[in-house]
Amino acid sequence: MSTFRIIILFFIITSCTAQSTKINGVSFVASRDAVDETHTNPVVNVGANYAAIMPFGFLKSLEHPEIIHNTDRQWFGETRAGGKQYIEELRKKNIKIMVKPQIWVWNGDFTGYIKMSNEEHWRTLETSYSSFILEYAQLAQETNAEILCIGTELENFVKERPEYWHELIKKIKSVYKGKLTYAANWDEFKRTPFWGELDYIGVDAYFPVSDKKTPTVEACRAGWQKHKPVIKSLSLKYDKPILFTEYGYRSVDFTGREPWVSDHTWTSLNFEGQSNATQALLEEFWEEEWFAGGFVWKWFHAHDKVGGEKDNQFTPQNKPVETVLQSFYKSK
Repeated sequence: MSTFRIIILFFIITSCTAQSTKINGVSFVASRDAVDETHTNPVVNVGANYAAIMPFGFLKSLEHPEIIHNTDRQWFGETRAGGKQYIEELRKKNIKIMVKPQIWVWNGDFTGYIKMSNEEHWRTLETSYSSFILEYAQLAQETNAEILCIGTELENFVKERPEYWHELIKKIKSVYKGKLTYAANWDEFKRTPFWGELDYIGVDAYFPVSDKKTPTVEACRAGWQKHKPVIKSLSLKYDKPILFTEYGYRSVDFTGREPWVSDHTWTSLNFEGQSNATQALLEEFWEEEWFAGGFVWKWFHAHDKVGGEKDNQFTPQNKPVETVLQSFYKSK
């Protein structure tokens, strides 16, 4: 075989391999602290090749138009400086980055319900949100982040102000030259109006898949069959890959019934259900060519101090599901 043909074959094989590599991500939670390799090594050990870095902005209420962000009153990891430090440390471990700025409404109100009372407040919110997201578009460009997520679960804001979002995407593209997505809630993504302008269709994948107290892998896979064709159809419509910008289950009874619920009054513990539901999701989607991968919710920096046998929240850390995740991530 000639040298020229060998070179062509090499590039074909390399290209196919690159295209088949999934985003095996963790949602790396912002904390009070700077991080070092004791915090990033567990990300490597679980087999992740991506981490979502999540700086925060804050709203006083669903009707308040001004976003507080990047101040000295926030936790270090919630700020621009903290986000940059996290990215730099993760880069040392060859972890790729999605910058995913998020809004927190006081009292934990759902961001999808943000709604201003008048036109003046809407315009103030738009100005404030632009300042917030462009701050982190600049960080994403500065740090060569592979992906920027332009918003998370903001359905009503998007619905009420679609023209603003189209213009915002243009402004973001003038600052940041990498890939773009938006994290639409599981019951929102079908109506998001700007998928054609982004690189990934982002979905926070908290779809209900089983009513069983301890769902089996088979039951959860069966539960996906009513959702999966809808997800795939959107990918085909826009010719864009699907990215699960968040996915995961709590270690509680009935974990597949309402996976989005984070109610701290729940006291049950069920690690088998969490493992089965997670395994089903991974098996159902990671082999699909139209599926890019996803970011498990959520991963804390101090690995040795979180999760474990008494924790019934989302984190997979120090639970049986971490082994499920590790075996799957390391094989893909």
